[in-house]
Amino acid sequence: MAEDKGDCVEAVHLLYHYLDGELTTERRVLISQHLDDCPPCGQAFDFEAELRVVIAQKCREEVPPELVERVRKALEQE
Repeated sequence: MAEDKGDCVEAVHLLYHYLDGELTTERRVLISQHLDDCPPCGQAFDFEAELRVVIAQKCREEVPPELVERVRKALEQE
């Protein structure tokens, strides 16, 4: 069964809200069902979810003290 393009547009548009848990339960269920039934949208979800994991891991690295000081000074000048 072919997916409705409108459903795909909505699913992709709401993907970040879905990942952030910002949707109502009913909307989450509808988007989840669409992601399960539509391989291209499911792949978009998988990519975005994996990207968030990679970014979160990279953000755990320690910030060099020199950078912290430069940012502090720049904020003080604002």
